[in-house]
Amino acid sequence: MSSLSELSPDSGTNAERMLLRELAHQIEGELVSVIELLSEAAGRCEGTEARAILASVQDRLESHVCLHHALQMPQFATTIDLASYLRQLCRSISRSRLEHEGIALSLLLQPLKVSSERCWLLGMIVFELITASARHLSLDGAGAIRLEVWGTANSVTCCIIDNRITAEGRPGLDRSIVDILAARLNGTMDIRFGPDGTRTVVEIPRRA
Repeated sequence: MSSLSELSPDSGTNAERMLLRELAHQIEGELVSVIELLSEAAGRCEGTEARAILASVQDRLESHVCLHHALQMPQFATTIDLASYLRQLCRSISRSRLEHEGIALSLLLQPLKVSSERCWLLGMIVFELITASARHLSLDGAGAIRLEVWGTANSVTCCIIDNRITAEGRPGLDRSIVDILAARLNGTMDIRFGPDGTRTVVEIPRRA
């Protein structure tokens, strides 16, 4: 599999990007095939409990398909609303992961027009940070995560807050992934632990 630096929209040729999109479509197609098999199995199953379990697994996989689709590399260079994109992405993250862990995700998103490629890369950062927070919080069985995004004419700030008090004894964030993504956006990341929880702030220029 290609490294994240190779996945950057700025680094690959058109042929490489087409290959990556095709691979993503194939993976999504395989997931859809599994969902269809589960649906058929549930229809043939006579036990109520077994049918409910299969339906639950099917719903979980459908949520992962939506998340996978939201994280795909943009096909066209255009300008889109960052808030709308992140709202869709976070809905998929919640359904595929957070709801099953009893973790609530709240959003405060300012409408911002950015390029589709910068939106995608920032979405990857948000995904990594939210799932890292979820790994910390799931050890306690519940928790809360808040995503705030705001901007100026020149910059976009993304802030993720969770209610874990300390990182001690907890699985750490793989900063290498986020650092690579932030570097592609010429951005910075700052993580601070406090008495009310953990606050991670990523700031990037609004334009390349």
